[in-house]
Amino acid sequence: MQIKTRVWSVGKVLLLVGAVVSTFFLFAGISMRVALRAREVQVPDLRGHDVKDASQSLAGIGLALRVDDIRRADSGVPVGRIMQQDPPAGVQARRQRTIRVWLSAGVASITVPALVGQTERTARIRLDQDSLALGSVTEFRSPEYPTDVIVAQEPPPSTRAAQVSLLVNRGEQAATFVMPDLIGLIGERAADVLRARGFRVSIVGQQPYPGVPAGTVVRQQPAGGFQVGPSEAISIEVSR
Repeated sequence: MQIKTRVWSVGKVLLLVGAVVSTFFLFAGISMRVALRAREVQVPDLRGHDVKDASQSLAGIGLALRVDDIRRADSGVPVGRIMQQDPPAGVQARRQRTIRVWLSAGVASITVPALVGQTERTARIRLDQDSLALGSVTEFRSPEYPTDVIVAQEPPPSTRAAQVSLLVNRGEQAATFVMPDLIGLIGERAADVLRARGFRVSIVGQQPYPGVPAGTVVRQQPAGGFQVGPSEAISIEVSR
C-alpha cells in the first residue's frame, strides 16, 4: 500500500511538473509572438510620393528607404515620383526593414520619324514599330495631294515625343447620285440608260412572277433612294 501511495505521489508530481512546463512554453510562445507582432508595421503606399516625403513617412514607423538607381518610364506618374515599391503597400514588415522604391522617368520620349508623304497604313506601322502612340488623326479632302497620304504631322521629324498626330488627305469627294426606283421598268432598257451615264449595271437573274411581263425589273440593289456613285455596281433581277 505504501508503494502504491508513493508511486501515486510521484505521478502527481510529474503531472504537475509537466503542466507547469507546458504552461511555460505556451506563454513563452505567446509572448514571443506578441513581441514579434509588436515589432511589425504595415508598409504604407508610397506610390506618387517624392523621396523626401516617403523617407519621412517610413522613418516615423521605423522603416528605411532605398531608391533604385534605374528609373522607369510611366506616363501616369510624374518625373521623380515613386512609381513602384517592394514590398508592396499593405503587407506587414519588421521594423528597420528597408523598402526599395523605383522612381518614374515620366513619359518615354522617342525620336519622331518623318511620316509626311507616306500612306496612313505605312505611318501607323512605323509608329507601332517605334513604340510611338498615335495621337489624333485629322482628315480633309483635296485633289492636290494623293489619297490616304500623310500631309502633315505634329510634332515634326527628329524631335522627341511620346505620340504623333497626323493630317491625312482622303481625296476629292466623289459625286454621288440618288438611286432611282427601277421596279416595274423594262430591265434591259433601264440598264442601258444607267450605263450611258457611267454606271456599272448587270442583270443578275430572272425570277418567275405570275402576271408580270417578262423582262420587268422585280428586284434591285441598291434600293431606290440610296446614294450611289458611278463606280458602284448596280444589280437588277427581272421577271421571266
